[in-house]
Amino acid sequence: MLPQSTIYIAGHRGLVGSALMRRLLSPLSGEEQRSARIITRTHAELDLTDQHAVRAFFEQEKPEYVFLAAAKVGGILANDTYPAEFIHQNLAIQTNVIHEAYRAGVKRLLFLGSSCIYPRDCPQPMKEEYLLTGPLEPTNRPYAVAKIAGIEMCHAYNRQYGTQYLAVMPTNLYGPGDSYGLQNSHVLPALIRKMHEAKQRGDKEVVVWGTGTPRREFLYSDDMADACVYLMNLPDERFCSLLTPHASPLVNIGVGEDLTIREAAERVKEAVGFRGELVFDTSKPDGTPRKLLDVSLLHRLGWKARIGMREGVGLAYADYLANVADK
Repeated sequence: MLPQSTIYIAGHRGLVGSALMRRLLSPLSGEEQRSARIITRTHAELDLTDQHAVRAFFEQEKPEYVFLAAAKVGGILANDTYPAEFIHQNLAIQTNVIHEAYRAGVKRLLFLGSSCIYPRDCPQPMKEEYLLTGPLEPTNRPYAVAKIAGIEMCHAYNRQYGTQYLAVMPTNLYGPGDSYGLQNSHVLPALIRKMHEAKQRGDKEVVVWGTGTPRREFLYSDDMADACVYLMNLPDERFCSLLTPHASPLVNIGVGEDLTIREAAERVKEAVGFRGELVFDTSKPDGTPRKLLDVSLLHRLGWKARIGMREGVGLAYADYLANVADK
């Protein structure tokens, strides 16, 4: 991407998209200040499930680069409660955007998925080539199938049309702009809200779903955005080396380390300053036993995460206090 490039961020208000906005509008030290034309649309302005609206948008705006971060997302409860919405909306969004990007001659597209695309009992750490090698986690299978279809769509268009569409699979994300709803959020933002509210009420305990033993990898959203921009900016030879005809155009984005849900809860408890006890409700589902990404490919390409878990949770809690708590 050149400083004057036209860039469309689909889903710019979400956790992923807002981090991409910050990264593109605030270059790192030593980088040239961008004069790029960043294109965004709210859902009210453009319904990405509407094929005709998406086609009209691409024909009018003609973006050169696309970050496809728009998606219907949620935690275990939301995925298990609304499976039809998760598969329908995600399939529609990515089908429309990828196809219209092709018709409009977009130079490069980055499709963002999730580490839940890998088999439930996948060998750890999960390599890119483990995709489609076993059954998925039942609680989020509709979402995972939709994301797998997006990866395959990128692969198919690259093979048939010579496009340069890359799929990236971030690990569990958290950070500014996250959703803190207790019914539909992911584990870290839910814990931040629970512990903050328990602290405010003076509660003596906070209930955490599951046994606390599953292991998860967590990546701060601004690190994720930096990795995405880094990949999109790879020179042609290195970028195209990721788009081989015989393998999915897939790159894992993570930190390469994990911890238990209990340990993650303890980190949140420390950041929030909650002094009560953690109680684990073993009647609730644990989800996948472990999800750790193999990020050796990303490291070979020259990128590594910068923000550690303790710093990241502190920053996320500060964002919650500034923008969500008591609002």
